[in-house]
Amino acid sequence: MRAGQKRNRARALRAGMTDAERVLWRCLRMRQLAGHRFRRQVPIGSYVADFACLQARLVVEVDGGQHAGARGDAVRDAFLRAAGFEVVRFWNHEVLGNPEAVCEAILGWLKGARR
Repeated sequence: MRAGQKRNRARALRAGMTDAERVLWRCLRMRQLAGHRFRRQVPIGSYVADFACLQARLVVEVDGGQHAGARGDAVRDAFLRAAGFEVVRFWNHEVLGNPEAVCEAILGWLKGARR
């Protein structure tokens, strides 16, 4: 996929965020999580991460039922880790049911992150 295609795909994903992604974005946007800057739908290699804090090298993925047992996620995570990112995954129902706990978990990772 060419750079222009990845950028267009990321734009389309930002415009069509899931309910869980919208809820989590309210917590992550505008440096609300301890001053860390997150971006949404970030192209990294041939993948588009749901959310990424580039400074902390953290990717946050929000997964729906289509990800249950998906082998593609393991390949994607391996690529992202090889690129120097830590990958944290949450299920949609976790984000929708208790967004505060999800944000606390992300914050906990950020506090322990190596920079």
